[in-house]
Amino acid sequence: MSKTKTHQEVLTANKTYAENFGEKGKLPLPPARHFTVLTCMDARLDPAKYAGLAEGDAHVIRNAGGRASDDAIRSLVISYKLLGTKEFFVIHHTDCGMVLFNNQIMGDLLSKSLETATVDQNGWRDVGHGPGSPEGTKIDWLTFTDEDQAVIDDVKKIRNHPLVPKSIPVYGYIYDVRTGKLNEVPGAAEAGAAS
Repeated sequence: MSKTKTHQEVLTANKTYAENFGEKGKLPLPPARHFTVLTCMDARLDPAKYAGLAEGDAHVIRNAGGRASDDAIRSLVISYKLLGTKEFFVIHHTDCGMVLFNNQIMGDLLSKSLETATVDQNGWRDVGHGPGSPEGTKIDWLTFTDEDQAVIDDVKKIRNHPLVPKSIPVYGYIYDVRTGKLNEVPGAAEAGAAS
């Protein structure tokens, strides 16, 4: 298998990183600051920078949209139950791609081909060649149209999950990709308050 330019760049960067790893190999398994961030996978977000994190400080769970999916909740439960975290932050962001499509659009695109689609003023178009797969129609892609409401929904889902203790506060924020600021979502603090 030939290595791509990106593959080579990652391996080179890792070699440099490992050469300067130092005492990081002695970091304990539980996060030192005892909190977890659930955020989007968007490449414009760097939770270490916007939340002031160093390696070993916190758990960071990322998925498309920063949604409280079953798998994200699985990770949150492991985070507190086995590794002692005491606070959860749900952080979505402005200009999120999850508002640009819905379950039907994604299912239709995947049914046509598995190649990358394009979007223009007329919406999403599949430009690949089949075969596709109907499996995409069976997935809830967790898209949304209202950023604030999506955060509140995720905070509530975590807060009300039977495996999440009521003593853990769940905060809700939107990261502004134009300014770098975290903005608290009105209503999220009440929805996620510890008791």
